[in-house]
Amino acid sequence: MRTGTQIPPAQGKLLVLLPGLGAVSTTFIAGVEAVRQGRARPFGSLTQMQTIRLGRRSEHRNPLIRDFLPLARLEDLVFGAWDIFPDDAYEAALRAQVLDKNDLEPLEPFLRTIRPMPAAFDRQYVRRLDGPNVKQARSKWELAQMLREDIRRTLEETGAQRAVMIWCGSTEVHTHPAPCHQDLEAFERGLKNNDPAITPSQLYAYAAIQEGIPYANGAPNLSADIPALEALAEEKGVPIAGKDFKTGQTFLKTVIAPGLKARMLGVRGWFSTNILGNRDGAVLDDPGSFQAKEFTKSGVLSTILQPELYPELYGDLYHKVDINYYPPRGDAKESWDNIDIFGWMGYPMQIKVNFLCRDSILAAPVVLDLALFLDLAARAGLKGIQEWLSFYFKSPHVYAGHVPEHDLFIQHIRLKNTLRLLGGEEPVTHLSEDLDLYEVLR
Repeated sequence: MRTGTQIPPAQGKLLVLLPGLGAVSTTFIAGVEAVRQGRARPFGSLTQMQTIRLGRRSEHRNPLIRDFLPLARLEDLVFGAWDIFPDDAYEAALRAQVLDKNDLEPLEPFLRTIRPMPAAFDRQYVRRLDGPNVKQARSKWELAQMLREDIRRTLEETGAQRAVMIWCGSTEVHTHPAPCHQDLEAFERGLKNNDPAITPSQLYAYAAIQEGIPYANGAPNLSADIPALEALAEEKGVPIAGKDFKTGQTFLKTVIAPGLKARMLGVRGWFSTNILGNRDGAVLDDPGSFQAKEFTKSGVLSTILQPELYPELYGDLYHKVDINYYPPRGDAKESWDNIDIFGWMGYPMQIKVNFLCRDSILAAPVVLDLALFLDLAARAGLKGIQEWLSFYFKSPHVYAGHVPEHDLFIQHIRLKNTLRLLGGEEPVTHLSEDLDLYEVLR
């Protein structure tokens, strides 16, 4: 791994490839262009707005992350996308109804230039959607080669020197690893034989990795997190990360649960329900797709609270997750959490959380940060699974045998300490402030 000044600079354009030109992708693209035009600020983005402490607090070294590390500049981002609908980014953004038309109109000339390539799509895996802008091929192998050609052509057309791919497509049905996922030879044989265990998102992941392009999965379905593609990423020297953007209700869970555990307050039950009406809501109305989302949303609490270590506090926790499709709400999702807790002498208490959020507004800066950090990781010589990016995901992709970390604060420390190392600085712990204590304890 190269560190500090050894990381090659981010010269030239960076192509951000987006499978799915829907609410999240168009909000991300429009937001980047609005910032570039001076019409908006990149709120929610660590890469653009957060500082990073270097050394002891008394040194007062707190540069912005984007000034500390050689990240790609927003001015150098260009975009490519695939979608089952042929609408350009402006029309797709209007259809998504996330951003007001008044905010989109000044961006229209730019957004009109982004037209989606035909998608590799199969209704078998996303049953509530259908569209005309779809590739036709005799095999999944041919589809994968078409995607690779799309990548090479878009790099040439945009004049980009580097690329990253962030899956922003719909949630596919829940699937389990199959024999075709176990190694590259079996996977490529499965592509040629149209193995039903290979989903469209896996085609995109395979194409990206084969082309040497970092890949992140923003949905909960099985994608690059299979042995065949993990090994391919290592072989090709490609960073990968995922899965399922951590944005709304689960984001708050990873804030609240660590606090309850830190105070040794028990939890008897955690009931979570959501309503949303965008395309994601329509897709999740299908039980197969919901099962994939339920899996990533439900696994957070058990990992944070560790009931195996604290059975009196969390051993009998009842955790229920529910998502309801409600078209009038659009992208403005609403979530409710009822948390039954107990404290001293077992006396009961309750916490109730009502979060009126906007999924795509929360997801757009996540897409930006992942694109810039994955590009940085590639230039730094990092490859394979990037566990330090767990901060951004509901179900972090980790190496076999590793336990995923869900505590947002631990994830944040890990993220920043990785950035410090990449910048040639020492990691920061509480002992960094008290060298005398450190010497005594050592």
